[in-house]
Amino acid sequence: MRDKALSLLQELTEAHAVSGHEDEVRAIFVDELQETGDLTTDRNGSVFCETGPDGPRVLVAGHMDEVGFMVQHITPDGFIQFVAIGGWWEHNLLAQRVEILTRGGDKRLGVVCSKPPHFLPEAQRRQVMSIDQLFIDVGAASAEDAAGRLGISLGDPIAPVSSFTAIGGKDLYMAKAFDNRVGMAGTIQAGLVLGKSAHPNRLILCGTVQEEVGLRGARTAAVRARPDVAIVLEGPPADDSPGFNRSESQGRLGGGVQIRMFDPTAIANPRLARLAIDTARAEGIPHQVTVRRSGGTDAGSFHLANDGIPSVVLGTPARYIHCHNAIIDINDYLAMISLTVALVRRLDRETTAGLTAYL
Repeated sequence: MRDKALSLLQELTEAHAVSGHEDEVRAIFVDELQETGDLTTDRNGSVFCETGPDGPRVLVAGHMDEVGFMVQHITPDGFIQFVAIGGWWEHNLLAQRVEILTRGGDKRLGVVCSKPPHFLPEAQRRQVMSIDQLFIDVGAASAEDAAGRLGISLGDPIAPVSSFTAIGGKDLYMAKAFDNRVGMAGTIQAGLVLGKSAHPNRLILCGTVQEEVGLRGARTAAVRARPDVAIVLEGPPADDSPGFNRSESQGRLGGGVQIRMFDPTAIANPRLARLAIDTARAEGIPHQVTVRRSGGTDAGSFHLANDGIPSVVLGTPARYIHCHNAIIDINDYLAMISLTVALVRRLDRETTAGLTAYL
């Protein structure tokens, strides 16, 4: 399972798929799961694979998109102005490599412009530049050169450039887009395991679109999938690096799969969350329970959809998300898969019905 995890994570993290342009990740999902179940999409582009017997409809979902940018303007001298897609801290952008996906399917390498310190007054060195002050250099001589020779157009998506790399020589790996390619890889790998074994439910594996811009894809995905329960797989922020109180850490690398009880967008169904915790304990799966003061996931849309869907979020903590280089512990990812598989196997008709038996 580890070798498959590493190859899948490399393929997914190196894919170019910012919100609204998830085609490369969708293609990987389809290629991996085409022999597992029935493949469909909704009209926003979220993708589904259904497998298993009749029974409660259990959704395992990750979002396909990553944070990135979009071409907003090309200056007369060929530099690219851009808008953010998803949440960025501008500190992370200067001098970073990016890739523009053109309408013709080509990828054009660029770098976010950065003035050398020689040209900066002392006060400006301490300032953070806003995105509307930044430009991308793609090596074009003019706007006509950028549009004609390089094929760059307004509206083209822009993704960070970063390779999947081992760091530290053991279990840590660095890449862009662990939020949420760990969730997508986990959805695929859990589906491959469950597709070859018995489970007492109709399993719907799902990759949603546009999570990073407002949990949008989950809204229509819930209507299309009609799940009785939703397990959301995520790449949440770790809190074990300098600047955090380690004694209060709830997202520590090496601490196991994260089970999220609360964030401002969703309160986990208490019975489902307790089932996840009890399952992890019974199966000896390393885990950490989390209550978050900020952030959100697709559970924020899923739990409100239709007439209500009991939901829980399982995550692989990642340091430095929403930038070019995040870090995970592969063992946390494997624990997420193990808990997902074990939890799905426990969701029979009686257990699923008990999640919402309020009378």
